[in-house]
Amino acid sequence: MTGHDTSDTDRTSSREPGPRSAVHTESRWPMAAAVIASAVLTLLLPDDLRLGPRWALPVAEALLLVALISGDPGRISRRSTVLRSVAIALVVVLAGSAIWSTVQLIDDLIHGGTETNSANALLLAGGSVWATTVLAFSLLYFELDSGGPAARAHHMPHTPALAFPQQLSPEVSTPHWRPHYIDYLYLGFTNSTALSPTDVMPLAPWAKSVMTIQSILSLMILGLVVARAVNVLA
Repeated sequence: MTGHDTSDTDRTSSREPGPRSAVHTESRWPMAAAVIASAVLTLLLPDDLRLGPRWALPVAEALLLVALISGDPGRISRRSTVLRSVAIALVVVLAGSAIWSTVQLIDDLIHGGTETNSANALLLAGGSVWATTVLAFSLLYFELDSGGPAARAHHMPHTPALAFPQQLSPEVSTPHWRPHYIDYLYLGFTNSTALSPTDVMPLAPWAKSVMTIQSILSLMILGLVVARAVNVLA
């Protein structure tokens, strides 16, 4: 009889809803600052290395960023299909612009261009393209990993696309740790300098593909720009 009562109690307890999980948000402003920095770098690029008129990409990026901030200001927490689409569109614009500038720079290095005949102009243009690539890919990782920042604020998957040290070794992380934009910026920077994963391991096929593309672009930028600059100085 006692066992029966205990069983009923256990079944009743299992049907009771547990405490609502907390939402672990992050500030929108680091990501917004990266978008603004990318727009400024685009304005500084020579016309031959920029996709479209000088004002076109910065205006498009600004409009998409304003839409994101208006729909979910302050801290990122709102899960919305519309906001998710706007964020993906912003990432596509940034990544597409960075890849276009990289291809154009490489073409000018191979066939000769006005900005490749001067070491100072070449290093400035190459550095701007490289920095734009780092920012674009960091934002791409930020928006695609684990469903994006809003989804990560509510729930972290057991098998993330990008495994950070805090996820591989939970004993070194704080409770309810989430990757923030600075973590993805560091990933983008180290992948562009080391040309391979450092502390963050790509697990999903898309993550491996994107990191490979970024490494190839960075290798071509750094290798060809430095080689050309040395040749011009010599």
